[in-house]
Amino acid sequence: MFRYIRLSIVILVAIVLSGCVTIPLMAGRYNNAEEMAQAAGFERSYIKAGSFTLTVYTRINKPQDPVTIYIEGDGLAYLNRSRVSMDPTPANPIALKLAALDPAPNVAYIARPGQFCQGETTNCGESYWTTRRFSEEVIRSVDETVSEIKRKVGSEELSMVGFSGGAAIACLVAARRNDVGSIRTVAGNLDPDAVNVFHKVSKLKGALNPMGVAVRLIGIPQRHFIGGHDKIIPPSITSDFAKKSGDFIKKTITVVPEAEHNKGWAERWVGLLELSPVKPSEYKDF
Repeated sequence: MFRYIRLSIVILVAIVLSGCVTIPLMAGRYNNAEEMAQAAGFERSYIKAGSFTLTVYTRINKPQDPVTIYIEGDGLAYLNRSRVSMDPTPANPIALKLAALDPAPNVAYIARPGQFCQGETTNCGESYWTTRRFSEEVIRSVDETVSEIKRKVGSEELSMVGFSGGAAIACLVAARRNDVGSIRTVAGNLDPDAVNVFHKVSKLKGALNPMGVAVRLIGIPQRHFIGGHDKIIPPSITSDFAKKSGDFIKKTITVVPEAEHNKGWAERWVGLLELSPVKPSEYKDF
């Protein structure tokens, strides 16, 4: 059992620690995110959905217009290779940074179970930010949270953006809905099983895999961003997902040469948003 836990956390530890020298204290992580969100005009709220209460930031300027929803990465799930974090709030909330830069009139951000909760979370054990972070309970909770955001905005359509593990959740949620107008992923873990094989670690327990629902996304415009220096998610993961969702000539994929897994995205995000998602099914070569 110990061997399973030790092996299964290696990939998460690498993601957490890549590009980081020190880890801010919990209060610092919360305060930095709150300051960033307020500066961008976001309001914080908590939404009870399924098994969890999730932290949400929203900036709504045009009710009833489409809303763009960002989903955070795995966050600070581990303090080191053998110690699980008691609070997975990210030290570097990349999805929140990208959401803050998005000029769209209606933008929302969803934190993962346990992140930015400040005592508001319910039924959120550490397995839900470690071995069960892509479980049915997590996907259902995010899906219900998306529906609640959409209801509050009064939107008929939404777009989804996911960073790293948040990309997996964005795709899994989109596959359950009929109101998603586009999907963007950033350094996306679009095949957790293959990523763990690549890093020679154990398969996650109870995890759903976006590769299993990729075919359901064929009709949804997509744009998948790969970091040219990303050592966490190999390019083949995104390529295989694109093919599975109907894009056989990689028109949905954009490589950002200077970007690493946790670096180089915010500086380029406004420009990257100008690259429109395209339907994978429009680029079959047979």
